[in-house]
Amino acid sequence: MIGRLNGVLVEKQPPEILLEVSGVGYEVQMPMTCFYDLPNIGENAIVYTHFVVREDAQLLFGFNSKTERALFRELLKANGVGPKLGLAILSGMSAQQFVSCVNNEDATTLVKLPGVGKKTAERLVLEMKDRLKDWGNDLFTPFSDNAVIEPATDATIANNAADDAVSALVALGYKLPQAQKAVKSVSKPDMSTEILIKESLKSML
Repeated sequence: MIGRLNGVLVEKQPPEILLEVSGVGYEVQMPMTCFYDLPNIGENAIVYTHFVVREDAQLLFGFNSKTERALFRELLKANGVGPKLGLAILSGMSAQQFVSCVNNEDATTLVKLPGVGKKTAERLVLEMKDRLKDWGNDLFTPFSDNAVIEPATDATIANNAADDAVSALVALGYKLPQAQKAVKSVSKPDMSTEILIKESLKSML
């Protein structure tokens, strides 16, 4: 099993990255809450991974910390939750926010995430409350609203950023009209793709 990768960040196409390790490029899907804290392209990155083998694919999911990966693995144990839904859940909210929702039995907020209906939200709270009761907030590194990301200044780049943000949200499970509406509601000329995605996700919670 591939549990950890240490290499050069070659590409960032939310929610996927390409990490080159000893001449081999690994495609890794990451929750957006982890994606925000990645270094710039060309810099070194360490990613903790969860390896999924299916009949039609072998997939790597990446996280900035072992704790975030552990929560993802706990999510996969829940009835009806697969890797794609787990990725969407941890993209829509940080690990700390998810644990808080479960501990507070806040199924209403969980329903706002793509692919999480009322029954799924209630099941997540019921199944995971006991397992997460000892997960203190200090274990997590929540994403910062003050992340430093290079702004886009050219109008064409801004348009591309909006298109890329919509594509990323659709990949995470949001419907196209919902993704377009969310991006449009928060879009500003100087926003990068990552900031657009972050603000769009926040607007939908």
